[in-house]
Amino acid sequence: MVEKNERRLSASFEENIRYMNEVLPVKESFDIIRRDMKIGGKASVFYYIDGFVKDEAMLKIMDSFLSVSDQDMSDDAESFIQEHVPYVEVDLAADFDQVLRNVLSGAAALFIDGYEESVIIDCRTYPARSVDEPEKDKSLRGSRDGFVETIVFNTALMRRRIRDPHLIMEMTEAGQSSRTDIAICYMSDRVDQELLDNLRRRIGELNLDDLRMNQQSLAEALFKRKWFNPFPKFKYTERPDTAAACLLEGKVVILVDNAPSAMILPTSILDMIEEANDYYFPTLTGIYLKVTRTLITVATVFFTPLYLLFMQNPQWLPEAFAFVEVRDTVNIPLIFQFLLLELSIDGLRLAAMNTPTMLSTPLSVIAGIVMGEFSVQSGWFNSEVMLYMAFVAVANYTQPNFELGYALKFMRLMLLVLTSVFGLYGFVAGCIFVLCFLIFNKTLSGRNYLNVKLN
Repeated sequence: MVEKNERRLSASFEENIRYMNEVLPVKESFDIIRRDMKIGGKASVFYYIDGFVKDEAMLKIMDSFLSVSDQDMSDDAESFIQEHVPYVEVDLAADFDQVLRNVLSGAAALFIDGYEESVIIDCRTYPARSVDEPEKDKSLRGSRDGFVETIVFNTALMRRRIRDPHLIMEMTEAGQSSRTDIAICYMSDRVDQELLDNLRRRIGELNLDDLRMNQQSLAEALFKRKWFNPFPKFKYTERPDTAAACLLEGKVVILVDNAPSAMILPTSILDMIEEANDYYFPTLTGIYLKVTRTLITVATVFFTPLYLLFMQNPQWLPEAFAFVEVRDTVNIPLIFQFLLLELSIDGLRLAAMNTPTMLSTPLSVIAGIVMGEFSVQSGWFNSEVMLYMAFVAVANYTQPNFELGYALKFMRLMLLVLTSVFGLYGFVAGCIFVLCFLIFNKTLSGRNYLNVKLN
């Protein structure tokens, strides 16, 4: 659990201000602002973070406070916010944990002499980019908005699509230092209550210093995965329409502040390979796209290991497929060619991610020429191996989940190595291992990828 400061505010205004000045580095940090003023003849102090508050709203609030006379001043904080605070989101905080959490998350805290509670004015605004369509998870006919790093914007995008009072968005936090906001979203009349209670309990029991990697840190803390099983435990999406559809199916959506995507659970292997385009087209087209993606996903795992197995045993090839046999000189064993190309493709992918946009096109042309034609002519690789690895590299992008793509890649590498070392028996053993990874990949719901309950 996040450690809390249970110290309550006292009736002494000077003691409260002294404690706030001790805890908050007002003098050392230029962006932590202390603003002293008189309200109704009483000493008052504002604490807020520069860059988080709306300047226009704060100016109007302070202007209204300056017009409060001594006779109009309320006797307690509750009456004060009802009579003199011209703003929508206002609350009272009676202990310093609430005050500090609100100030450091962007709200303004007002201390007034004679009040034993602090007035919290939530006039914050976060730096945010526009809700443009995500680069990775695009749709041909769907909406063109996407999640951003601000959690309130993300909840609004889903609330806009589901105008139902059963849509609940619970706010909690994790991380003793980061105090990261986490929103648990679900439909109260459709959600699996056992899963929801389990999720609440796990988040409540988290003992973390911070969520430095946002969603990934939360995912690792919620469910300790076995390092040797690379299949993801959660489905991620950057599309609010996909998240809203999952909510209406009775699933739980987790939003983490500063993360431009949503975590969806429970999930299965069929959920992982779905995308929005499957539902924005007529039924027949959607089914065709889903089946095609499923077949290509399976082919990315088994295509190159099967080819390697047949090249080790060319007598097993039917006459009709004899043309696939390698006829050029093999200078490097096929298994090493496949492994080298697997590494090279990842190297090119990383290079593309870190290449400036203006240089990406010419460098990609150069890389394509060098890795393609010249690598075959030099004798390092055979043209058949290059062709099949090119198919695998492109086919990996037919499914939207990046983590699943790498999990399938690791399964393919395992199959290649086992097939190379043990032949047919290695290939069969590798297929059994892949099936076991799927069957025993237990998710947070207690079910595996095949949606079977595991004890």
